[in-house]
Amino acid sequence: MGGIPEGYKETKIGVIPEYWDVKSFKEVSKIVGGGTPDTENMDFWNGNIRWCTPTDISKNSAKFIEKTEKTISELGLKNSSATILPPNTVLMCSRATIGEKSISKYEITTNQGFKSFICNNSLNFEYLYYLIDILKKEFIKRANGTTFIEISKKDVEKIQMPLPPAKEQQKIAEILSTWDKSIEKLENLISKKIETKKGLMQNLLTGNVRFSEFESEWKEVKLGDILKERNDVGYLDLELLAITMKNGVIKRSELDLKDNSSENKSKYKRILPGDIGYNTMRMWQGVSGLSNYEGIVSPAYTIVTPKKDVSGEYIAYLFKTSNMINLFHRYSQGLVNDTLNLKYKNFKIINAIIPKSIEEQEKIASVLSTQDKEIELLKQKLELVNTQKKGLMQNLLTGKIRVKTS
Repeated sequence: MGGIPEGYKETKIGVIPEYWDVKSFKEVSKIVGGGTPDTENMDFWNGNIRWCTPTDISKNSAKFIEKTEKTISELGLKNSSATILPPNTVLMCSRATIGEKSISKYEITTNQGFKSFICNNSLNFEYLYYLIDILKKEFIKRANGTTFIEISKKDVEKIQMPLPPAKEQQKIAEILSTWDKSIEKLENLISKKIETKKGLMQNLLTGNVRFSEFESEWKEVKLGDILKERNDVGYLDLELLAITMKNGVIKRSELDLKDNSSENKSKYKRILPGDIGYNTMRMWQGVSGLSNYEGIVSPAYTIVTPKKDVSGEYIAYLFKTSNMINLFHRYSQGLVNDTLNLKYKNFKIINAIIPKSIEEQEKIASVLSTQDKEIELLKQKLELVNTQKKGLMQNLLTGKIRVKTS
């Protein structure tokens, strides 16, 4: 038990296939730093040389990076420690967001927040791109710093990696690239679905597009005429909920944040399924949602409940439109954005135009809800594919799963 499987060997970095090598970064690549020209000398900037920063990497969801937000001139290059890097260089952030990476599609330079790898003939650059994910913990472990952590070139050079034969590296990279393409397709499909929903919201919630079975004119109402405030307190046994911009009303336990709620919850407000809750100080940013739960929320939230012949689901979608968010901002009180708040007394006098019949409201809400469900299913599928790829990558890059190269 616990022995080394046939065809494998024990090494400094663990058990790997017997004909794989163990090499340091120094042995298989040239490691290059970067630099920043004087930002006050405009002759150094806006040239035709791409200049990459960690922000460019974080914004780039693709494997290869083609464009950068800023460029430098030949003069800027000569008067800084920036270096021209060839295509297929692996650019890795070496401070703060250590391990974030992209591959250069064209010649590029970077600022000093990088350790970039120009691979020699024994190391496939795409194989390295994926391997960095496996080695990320080691990079962070060796990093130092007070304001922000950073790993030095000297420490990077020492880190060792499993190195299969060239053909096996290429095959591993090809397999993982296939998964990346599937992930990219799903991400694009989700983006298109989100844009479709935005278009539907713009048309359906303004009456620009209507269902043929509804012909009556829409009506202008004050929010106080269709939504009454709920101020139920004293329900200490109910579950604590939170209201977020992205996911609306959720269980507080689902938030990956420290619980800063008060121990004394006697003034916490009850919210019921079908109610709409909003963050009194952030309603101008669109922080609201329809509740599917019974629970309690912080007094910092305002709770409203739909009156007769009003669809709460419809109103919840309406509150996410730019027109309503602008109105929420206009009616919020406070000297600066950080102190703005929209209490019910101001909320209730805001005007909105809605369908007269609850049937039309519900039909619109049903169409938008269907879009949300389709988007959520796609996101779940994307999460599953990412998890599967992560597991496969771990096994391929450590040799636990072998690939055929013939």
